[in-house]
Amino acid sequence: MNDYKFGSRLYELRHSAGLTQTDVANKVGVTNKSVSKWENGVSKPSTNALRRLSDLFNVSVEELLTLKEGKKMPEIIKIVITGGPCAGKSTAMSRIQNAFTQMGYVVLFVPETATELITGGVAPWTCGENSDYQRCQMKLQIEKEKVFGEAATTMNTDKVLIVCDRGTLDNKAYMDELEFNSVLNDIGINEVELRDNYDAVFHLVTAAKGAAEFYTTANNSARTETAEEAAILDDKLISAWTGHPHFRVIDNSSDFEEKMRRLISEISSFLGEPEPFEIERKYLIEYPDIDWLENEPNCRRIEIIQTYLKSDADEEIRVRQRGINGNYIYFKTIKKKVSDIKRVEIEKRLSQEEYLALLMEADTSKRQIRKTRYCLMYKGQYFEVDVYPFWNDKAIAEIELSDENASIVFPKQIRVIKEVTTDESYKNAFLANI
Repeated sequence: MNDYKFGSRLYELRHSAGLTQTDVANKVGVTNKSVSKWENGVSKPSTNALRRLSDLFNVSVEELLTLKEGKKMPEIIKIVITGGPCAGKSTAMSRIQNAFTQMGYVVLFVPETATELITGGVAPWTCGENSDYQRCQMKLQIEKEKVFGEAATTMNTDKVLIVCDRGTLDNKAYMDELEFNSVLNDIGINEVELRDNYDAVFHLVTAAKGAAEFYTTANNSARTETAEEAAILDDKLISAWTGHPHFRVIDNSSDFEEKMRRLISEISSFLGEPEPFEIERKYLIEYPDIDWLENEPNCRRIEIIQTYLKSDADEEIRVRQRGINGNYIYFKTIKKKVSDIKRVEIEKRLSQEEYLALLMEADTSKRQIRKTRYCLMYKGQYFEVDVYPFWNDKAIAEIELSDENASIVFPKQIRVIKEVTTDESYKNAFLANI
């Protein structure tokens, strides 16, 4: 989850002092983009930057890192509902509102930015170039999410669910690689931060794939795609989000009502309602064709460093650095075993400072696990293929399921040796043993 608590505190102090983000950046010795990331909850300042902020606002570092006395901070979770044209997102929003309000959440909806802009006259065909429009849309989306996050911190409730009707990475599906990288440079953010800024992503497949008789453009004035174009765009959106640690695709293998039920079930499972179960199957596979994985459009490479912390015998605690090309995010995960394939899993997003501090609690009887993970979307199923530096003839493929009895369809390029879900010798915790 994003650290809105620190971001909101910094925002309040800056506005009370009458300073701009650029003013703070100049006084602290960083870029204004860094200050923006701090206020958005995407990252936290270094220790030295915290000291400078403390001096600038005349508050202690401890006060800077905490809320005002007596104020209770709700748990804030931000998810994306995305999908191809005519996928059922509008209906999904209503179902989400009803279902999770009943579960005790305050549900906030960030409206679809593209529809707002296009119906207001700002569109790819009215701006100078496509990249000009996409830049405007991404900037507005980021600012809207920031405002919703700040508002959520003020609410007198235990838990807030922020639901984004499409996320910032949807724009990638509408640009070529050169345009996308240019827009990222202009905004001052990288793809890992953009993608993993959300806690989970749920993709609803367009009706043009598997339910073409229900495809229509009549219910959205901003929708112009033919059914064939909608199917192609749907694939591009899936490709754009592939690599997110919590990505689920809801296809049209059932009727529409069941599709909506499956969506609510997937969100409930992620949120841990009533309990955060993870159903996972694990397979030992032959060493994969790396060239195929890296050139597959629905596959993303992620570098992972995993460190185990001291814990009780009945639980596993680890911290993880996850990302690529110097852009990383950090997590702490606690797992407790329920059955051979079902575990209670609680995961928390960490700042870099928190991650580095927790490394001091490392279990020195275990080595760090370093691996290259390939996140692969295939026929609506999300595989994670882990390649370890100490194996050159085999690897591990995992898949998370919402149903213990769900069937699994492997790509022909993945050759399964055997299932090892219950084999302790293939778990990361065992491989970490010295």
